[in-house]
Amino acid sequence: MNRTIETLQIILPVIITLGLGMLCRRKHLLSREGVDTLKFVAVNIGLPAVLLHTFAATRYTVMDLVIPLMMYMLCIAAYCLGKVLGRCFKMNNTFIPFLTTGFEAGMLGYALFTLLYGSERTAEFARIDLGQVLFVFTLYKVLLAVKEDEKADTGKLLRDMVFSPIIWAIAAGVLLGATGIYRSLQPSGISALLDRCTDFISAPVSSLILLSIGYDLVLEDIPWRETVSVLGLRLLIMTVLGGLFLTVLHLFRIEPRLNSAVYLMFLLPPPFVLPVFAKSTEQRVFLSSVLSLSTLVSIIGFIVLAVTGL
Repeated sequence: MNRTIETLQIILPVIITLGLGMLCRRKHLLSREGVDTLKFVAVNIGLPAVLLHTFAATRYTVMDLVIPLMMYMLCIAAYCLGKVLGRCFKMNNTFIPFLTTGFEAGMLGYALFTLLYGSERTAEFARIDLGQVLFVFTLYKVLLAVKEDEKADTGKLLRDMVFSPIIWAIAAGVLLGATGIYRSLQPSGISALLDRCTDFISAPVSSLILLSIGYDLVLEDIPWRETVSVLGLRLLIMTVLGGLFLTVLHLFRIEPRLNSAVYLMFLLPPPFVLPVFAKSTEQRVFLSSVLSLSTLVSIIGFIVLAVTGL
């Protein structure tokens, strides 16, 4: 009975908040502009606060360089596999490789991981996330720019990266943690003051994100055959690469607790930014359909993790 209650305490907030988001869309309680504002606050203010605290409080080892590099390479491998297998299975949509790599950790992963394992373990997820964040802000955006304009605007890409609050938060957190400044300030209470500020700012992040996702979770008018095919291809690639990543972690005996972060990461949908790059309404509908269905699968996976206690 206790286990059931504990599981419901994790699952119900997610289901109810997603349901409220869907209700807000159906009853027009929130406008599209209002939801976009919620997303902006969550991703550009709340999430950076989470990341700043997480990376500042982390104790760094050599593996904290190796793990992001591994994730970066796995993301490249996922893109290449998507491109090759997409052609093999005669999937002609040019967005296929972009849908088989990258993870929506910012708008979904951190919210689910915190609910599932608690904020005290966020550093585990952040260590896995760092490599794919760098991939998305660098090579992924370059490839999208090339696809869109046949040439990459290097200056714009660099500006997007340099002025991203998420990148600044990660950099500041790593600087405070890796140099030992955060720990050296603990006796004076300054670190605790920083913790209190970041905790207060980041408190509504999970609910804002899940409310926004619920609003965007539209399962009507989905081109089911094409969408399910792409989702199946992504799940296949994520299963293979996720299994490979877990095998390497096991072989090198790298913190078994990281397994939980890997499970959730490889269940996440591709980056939610993709529909912005669609030129036609048909492409936009297709991308939104894949993202909606992928998000639903992620929520189901999250429930499975909660029920099984993995």
